[in-house]
Amino acid sequence: MSVRKRTWTTAKGEEKTAWVVDYVDAKGARRLKTFAKKKEADAFAATANVEIREGVHVADRATVAVKEAGELWLKSCDAAGLERSTLDQYGQHLRLHIAPLIGETKLSKITVPVVRAFQEQLREQGRSPAMIKRVTVSLGSILCDAQERGLVVRNAVSEMSKRRKGGAKPEKRQKARLRYGVDIPTMAEIRAILVAAEGRYRPFLVTAIFTGMRASELRGLTWADVDLDKAQIHVRQRADKYHVIGMPKSDAGQRTIPLTPMVVNTLKEWRLACPKGELDLVFPNGEGKVEWHQNIIKRGLWPALIKAGVAVPTSKRDEEGQPVMVAKYTGLHALRHWFASWCINRKVDGGLELSPKAVQARMGHSSIQVTFDTYGHLFPAADEAQALADAESRLLAVNAT
Repeated sequence: MSVRKRTWTTAKGEEKTAWVVDYVDAKGARRLKTFAKKKEADAFAATANVEIREGVHVADRATVAVKEAGELWLKSCDAAGLERSTLDQYGQHLRLHIAPLIGETKLSKITVPVVRAFQEQLREQGRSPAMIKRVTVSLGSILCDAQERGLVVRNAVSEMSKRRKGGAKPEKRQKARLRYGVDIPTMAEIRAILVAAEGRYRPFLVTAIFTGMRASELRGLTWADVDLDKAQIHVRQRADKYHVIGMPKSDAGQRTIPLTPMVVNTLKEWRLACPKGELDLVFPNGEGKVEWHQNIIKRGLWPALIKAGVAVPTSKRDEEGQPVMVAKYTGLHALRHWFASWCINRKVDGGLELSPKAVQARMGHSSIQVTFDTYGHLFPAADEAQALADAESRLLAVNAT
């Protein structure tokens, strides 16, 4: 590796000077890099020399900018068959967050300090901690894809992660527990909703309440997967937000859910009035196609909640000067939470108590840890005081004999 001075005369007769670093990279290719000042050339030569020895040097001409690498990464994700919603999310990370700030930066320039500065910029622009984390993960995936293409050697995001794992673990932030009347409808609210629900969305809401199925699973449910004679629903597919029918996201999502008599009777009646379509959907739109999620929320869930009195006042006033009411629960996941809590506390209602593993199966969770993380605090706690008292009684009884 050499650093030499280069002097030439321009067409206007002006004499120019530059410093050229002449070296052979790790792949045996000759590289030339020009600098205006000698100290800059010397600094680059020293760094490149170390990187070549360690096998981590990639010349600027052999790499691309972050934005271009991001486009290549998105093509890889598409070829891998990722869901459209996931691809859209990745595309937004690149287009809205990564490209505007470091899109023109060469991959070889992405170091740990650069990533930290990038995160600070996102924070200053008002991105939430959760969004910053997701965008950083996407940047790490871009660098990983570029590594496989030979466009960069180091993955600064991965290096950051390893450094943090090697040091003291940050304190895990506690998530707010789901609460009745806030995140989970109360028993009285569910009774009121069942009375208030009417029209074409009533069968959907009744089924959602007593099966805990995800909205996407209900929207993709077919009559072929509903066995009213055996009072069962087989969850085998789902409809994403683009109305594309596909498999559930995990193997655990494929499951069989028993039905209550109310659901069976409701679906028997609904089957006669249900719009027909090629997809044979249980809850289609008026044309027999996949129903829009927002239609179910705005035309089905919210009106039922407001009619049932499961609503809260807003600052707006109607013509009579009364506060305008809005639905207390904004999404269908509240009904799913209620079903989980109902399964967990069935014994309280005189039913058969379900084990945590059984609740996991009903909910279609990928692991028992997901069930405990979400609903663990709802499981009835053992009466330790009574257990100790019983143990003491048994002990004293033995001693007395």
